[in-house]
Amino acid sequence: MSGEDVAVTSRYDVIQKGCFVMTKPVVAIVGRPNVGKSTIFNRIAKKRIAIVEDQPGVTRDRLYAPAEWLGHEFSLIDTGGIEIADTPLMTQIVAQAQIAMEEADVIVFLVSNQEGVTEADEHIARMLYKSDKPILLAVNKADNPEQRQEVYDFYSLGLGDPYPVSGVQGTGLGDLLDAVVAKFPASTPDAAADTIAFSVIGRPNVGKSSLVNAILGEERVIVSNIEGTTRDAIDTAFTDDGTKFTIIDTAGIRKRGKIWENTEKYSVLRAQSAIERSAVVLVVLDAEQGIRDQDKHVAGLAHEAGRGVIIVVNKWDAIHKDTKSMQDFTNAVRAEFQYLDYAPIVFISAKTHQRVNTLPALIKKVAANHDRRIASSVLNDVLLRAVATTPTPTMNGKRLRVYYMTQVRSAPPTFVAFVNNPDLMHFSYQRFLVNQLREAFDFSGTPIIIIPRQRK
Repeated sequence: MSGEDVAVTSRYDVIQKGCFVMTKPVVAIVGRPNVGKSTIFNRIAKKRIAIVEDQPGVTRDRLYAPAEWLGHEFSLIDTGGIEIADTPLMTQIVAQAQIAMEEADVIVFLVSNQEGVTEADEHIARMLYKSDKPILLAVNKADNPEQRQEVYDFYSLGLGDPYPVSGVQGTGLGDLLDAVVAKFPASTPDAAADTIAFSVIGRPNVGKSSLVNAILGEERVIVSNIEGTTRDAIDTAFTDDGTKFTIIDTAGIRKRGKIWENTEKYSVLRAQSAIERSAVVLVVLDAEQGIRDQDKHVAGLAHEAGRGVIIVVNKWDAIHKDTKSMQDFTNAVRAEFQYLDYAPIVFISAKTHQRVNTLPALIKKVAANHDRRIASSVLNDVLLRAVATTPTPTMNGKRLRVYYMTQVRSAPPTFVAFVNNPDLMHFSYQRFLVNQLREAFDFSGTPIIIIPRQRK
């Protein structure tokens, strides 16, 4: 590595031990409407995700995003504003907030310095008294030093020291986040290091629970033809051929426009959490219904998280087949899921157990590939042959030069390519290098990340 330091930050950063991923802490922001929850959410998430408008009730559903503060990664939840009103919509908003608070490791209760303590604030505070979670009181819209000194009235809420912050200016958020991460539970893996954790995801009614039962060989999960039967993620440990597994069943992920019941909305967050805790994700498709747009959305969650992926085509027993059926469906999957060209495809029937017995061995293989490390000397032999057979591209008269590569992490395998100018690394050549790595090493089932970095 020529003595160069390598520091890499990407959206694939995970806390991992063996083949089981530690769960990130969850932070929920709650409060009445128009106190600036979405502004604070966007500030902490460092991107514009929540819609910000100067009127109450804009955020009705929970939004969630990954966040980080001083090396501490966590999941951030924004909730709809809670009002004292007995309407169907407000009932759902309150239910959303309550669910978020139940899941959260730390709750940030946001109030507004402009309006002072309101009846709605006191109502929410009484809700929070019943929680056994750490609660931090943040007073937003304290935009100048004088306003930051005028937060003492909020001690009357009985929730400890208030933290004056400004969502617009970003002031005070550092102190608040310091207090938030100090309240995080100790990071411990969810299972032993020698356990392979995998989750089963897919849109509703594709047969996920039936598949879980077929893998386990017993009726541990309720199976029903009614969409949305499974509401929570369920962890079950088992052993196959001497290998320990933990299977995480998740609720079906619906299209956002069709997610109306608060428990159904919450299932998406639970599925995200299950993916985070998995080394491998089984994306289940329905052979009878074919590929839907929602299937691609669901699979995208696993791909974006950088997990190992296996595409499982269920209900293969229920369709009329000929000698070309499997190849035709495979071609359709490859065409619709081009970003998952590395994922193996398995055709199964959870009902008849057809080929279900092949899944544990394949999961074990994908988990090993996902965690694979390549020695730098071997890696650069592959790089030299690749550059010799396919010269690097030129841009504006300048040729890309790739000096060497080194692997900086696994799960997924991530490589830094030291080059003369990262801007010259076209995505097509980056993809070529990925394909060269796949030809040289068994990386089936796992994404590969190549990060161009200028050589010092």
